[in-house]
Amino acid sequence: MTDYDLSQTARQLEASIAGASPAKRLELQPQFSRVLERLNREGVHVPARLRNLNAVLLDEAIEHRFDNLP
Repeated sequence: MTDYDLSQTARQLEASIAGASPAKRLELQPQFSRVLERLNREGVHVPARLRNLNAVLLDEAIEHRFDNLP
C-alpha cells in the first residue's frame, strides 16, 4: 500500500468512525490504530485530529474493558 493509499484508508476510517455506534467504534479501533502506526513508521505526517481520534478510541476501548469486569 502506498502512503497515499494509507492516508485515504485513514480518512475513510475516520469518516466511518464518526457516524458509528459505540460497538462499531470499538470494532474499528484496532484497524485505525494499525493504519496510523504504518503511516508513522513510513515517515508520513499523521494529522493531530487523527492522533486525537485514536487516543479517544483507545480510551473508549480501555473503559469498555473495565465496564465488563465482574
